[in-house]
Amino acid sequence: MENTAYDFGLVGLGVMGRNFILNVADHDYKAFGYDLDPEKVSALIEEGGDKARVNASGDISVFVNALSLPRKIMLLVPAGKIVDSVIESLLPYLSPDDIIIDGGNSFFTDTDRREAYLQSKGIHFFGAGVSGGAEGARKGPSIMPGGSREAYKEVQPIFEAVAAKFNNEPCVAYMGPKSAGNYVKMVHNGIEYGLMQLTSEFYDLLQKGGQLNNNELHKVYTEWNKGDLQSFLVEISAKIFEKKDDLGQGQLVDKILDKAKQKGTGKWTSQNAMDIGIPIPTIDIAVSMREISALKQERVLASKKYDRGTMELEKKQILIKKAEKAMFFAFIITYAQGMHQLRAASSEYGYELRLASIARIWRAGCIIRAALLEDIAQVFEKDKDLANLLLAPLFVEKIKDSVGAARELVTYAAENGIPMPGLFNSLSYFDAYTSERLPLNLIQAQRDYFGSHTYERTDRAGIFHTDWS
Repeated sequence: MENTAYDFGLVGLGVMGRNFILNVADHDYKAFGYDLDPEKVSALIEEGGDKARVNASGDISVFVNALSLPRKIMLLVPAGKIVDSVIESLLPYLSPDDIIIDGGNSFFTDTDRREAYLQSKGIHFFGAGVSGGAEGARKGPSIMPGGSREAYKEVQPIFEAVAAKFNNEPCVAYMGPKSAGNYVKMVHNGIEYGLMQLTSEFYDLLQKGGQLNNNELHKVYTEWNKGDLQSFLVEISAKIFEKKDDLGQGQLVDKILDKAKQKGTGKWTSQNAMDIGIPIPTIDIAVSMREISALKQERVLASKKYDRGTMELEKKQILIKKAEKAMFFAFIITYAQGMHQLRAASSEYGYELRLASIARIWRAGCIIRAALLEDIAQVFEKDKDLANLLLAPLFVEKIKDSVGAARELVTYAAENGIPMPGLFNSLSYFDAYTSERLPLNLIQAQRDYFGSHTYERTDRAGIFHTDWS
């Protein structure tokens, strides 16, 4: 097989990998896939239809030698040790200046380690976050590449061709050096956790507080998706409510067990936010709620021991109107927390992130795409040094218009025992962030009392300690 035959190589021909490589081939680039599973190799060849356009092999030497120089090889395999294993299997066949791209959800420090390791061997390596699921991989994902700018330039035409388009602009942009791409994708997933938690909470509120059935919920979420809440997650929620159960009566959503799983990116976002000192409580509680959901047997037992009393029902239309505003408020808070973390990480790790650019490439193709991102992009374009979304005049007005509904529903949910921690935490974050004075002076006094940790004063400069006894 000639060395110049194929423009792009991909390792890992599962659903995501197969869809991505077919997307590449659809845009007039010759693509070659590799997988140890012969069935996956055969499936790609069959679906590709033309081996001159898209081909595959289970032989790694055949795969590598099929690619033009410098080789551009993307990995879409599970994060962790498998990535390292694939890299080691490729190395004996690579040439100087070949490029390996990790398209999985790798932890950002692993990307930094791999880049340094491969640089010592003359191979370029960078991480590229890919969002949009299987459908996005096939029809156009949002792509977040970071690492060597020179290496990215070699792949840039391919990525811009296959990425989702928003107003004809490709939803891909160079994020920054080192592991910037994987880091941005990690925070993207953290925001995703928060938004998913919120959409589920308001579903619960409308069901319990307004007694809306699935058909009514379908109509409500469909209408919401035409306004301020327009987003992928609201859109698919509307579709989920009307899906019939193929194995029984009624809608499928009612038959799905209320135990949510996770792959770790939300947890990584929370852990790293604590490491760099940035509060993201809406995202934090979204991770915790998945962990609480896993305690199904304990929850069932506990529910029998505590009486919530009689549910005070609200008029449907009043509840729907308040819920729309309150969810919009919480959506803004979730994005604000995520963007705040990105800003801090950019400084901490030297990523040189452009928040306006990040918001733009999230406008289409990815799971957290929403109409709100257009405003977020414009705000950060206007003020590149904006510390927090909540300080932008445009968002001050949006918050003022929606925070009242959030307060009313937090009160209603608390009084009626409806768990809405995503909304609760969003409101608490807002109230704390907008408080000129917090009671943490007492905490500083306590710390100095028991541990001589010192404190600062409001009336004079310096560090002080008191003998409290």
